[in-house]
Amino acid sequence: MTEQLQQDMACEGLLECIHGLKQLDKECFQAMVESDEPLTIDEVADRVDRERSTAYRSIQRLLQSGFIQKEQINYDQGGYYHVYFPTDPSQIANDMQRMLNDWYAKMGQLIQEFEDKYEHVDDGVTAVES
Repeated sequence: MTEQLQQDMACEGLLECIHGLKQLDKECFQAMVESDEPLTIDEVADRVDRERSTAYRSIQRLLQSGFIQKEQINYDQGGYYHVYFPTDPSQIANDMQRMLNDWYAKMGQLIQEFEDKYEHVDDGVTAVES
């Protein structure tokens, strides 16, 4: 964590830091952001020059993290396919802020537990030194 705080971080670094996304995930997300319309997995795979199965795994990570949305398109003759599009950036930012606040609260709780657990150790050391 000390290393992360000392390095200069671009906004894309948040994708890795908070969500654990990989370089390919960022490329797939960027492809969807740059598109004027929702994309199929095959279209994303073509734009990032990867196999369909590799793009699919990346899209699943993006869906789980809330960065993209999925919509089902039905054929008139029956059947369907899915298209994917980016989530509104302000919603993503709000979700990341909420995650950061939750993390901060949890770290504060853990620090307090640490202090409560080990503050009696300090009392024992002082008594031995006296």
